[in-house]
Amino acid sequence: MTETRLSTGDPAPTFSLPDADGTAVDITSYRGKRVVVYFYPAAMTPGCTTQACDFRDSLAALQAAGLDVVGISKDAPDKLASFRERDGINFPLLSDEDLAVTKAFGAYGERKLYGKTVTGVIRSTFVIDPDGKIEKAMYNVRATGHVAKLRRDLGIDG
Repeated sequence: MTETRLSTGDPAPTFSLPDADGTAVDITSYRGKRVVVYFYPAAMTPGCTTQACDFRDSLAALQAAGLDVVGISKDAPDKLASFRERDGINFPLLSDEDLAVTKAFGAYGERKLYGKTVTGVIRSTFVIDPDGKIEKAMYNVRATGHVAKLRRDLGIDG
C-alpha cells in the first residue's frame, strides 16, 4: 500500500474533527497562525503518552514562538478526554475514528512495530504555515525526543 506523502509547500488537507469534548475543531480556524499537527497511534499507550507530555511541557515555548499544537488519533472523544485528564494535556486532542484525515496527511500505511511490518498509523508531525501550507512534514518520528528535535529544527529555545 503506497500512501501519498506531503512535502513542504503542499496545501495542508482541510478537516473538521471532534475534540475530547465532542466539539468540532476546524483546522481552517488556525489560518493566520502556525500550527503543529501531529498524528499518534493510540492514546494512553507509553510512547504516545511520552510524546503528548513532551508537547504539553513544551507548549509555552512553542506558543511563544507563534505555534499552536493539535494531536490527532483514531481514539474516540471519551478516551481522549480520559487521556487529557490523566496526563494534564493542555492542547486539543482530536478524534479521527475513520482515519480519513490521517490518510489525507499520509500518516497511515506500512510501518515497523517490534521488527514486524504492520499497517497502521505512522507517527508523524506537520507544521502548517499561516496560509495553510505544509512548512515541515516529518514521518516515522520517534515518540521520545521528537519534540526536542522539532524545537531545534524550528530554532525554538526554552
